[in-house]
Amino acid sequence: MTLARQSRVAPIGAILAHHVLPALQRAQKFPLRISCIGTASYEGMEAYAFDQNVAIGECPSPEEAMSVASGRIARGDIRVGTDDMLRFRPRMIVIQDCDQGVVLAGTVRAGIILWQQPIASDAEARQIVTEASKLRGAAFAAAGRGEHGPARDYRYHASQLEARLVDALWRETAAELLRMPLAA
Repeated sequence: MTLARQSRVAPIGAILAHHVLPALQRAQKFPLRISCIGTASYEGMEAYAFDQNVAIGECPSPEEAMSVASGRIARGDIRVGTDDMLRFRPRMIVIQDCDQGVVLAGTVRAGIILWQQPIASDAEARQIVTEASKLRGAAFAAAGRGEHGPARDYRYHASQLEARLVDALWRETAAELLRMPLAA
């Protein structure tokens, strides 16, 4: 009589490698920093708009960072500085760890953040980098011709693609967060 070995318990090495060590690595990457990339211009002078990056704050967890970012976007209270005439149009939200690895990013539309699904593989990352590089090249060429509006749009489209380039350490966490009701 032969007994079939069916083990539902994972080996301790697999648990350490897949769950414990990544959690310890992520713990060293806190606090998370939230920033908003957008366009700033003075009222009535939209033709002279310029790209601007605004620091929003720091959070101890990805869930809290998403909540803070969503709340700030919904309230529309992200400002470039103290000048009341300077308007800011948010376009992207980026959450990064303390080593500047992307944890999660999303585009801003109609007062909400559309969080981007992280890449699933290195091959997909290479494809995104190639396409984003082409867009940034087109932006450089457009700026060289004095076409600053189209150049800004090319850079924005490249940033939208790059928003999916989540650091490998955070990919699984980001994917899980986007499956949760909080992300909706």
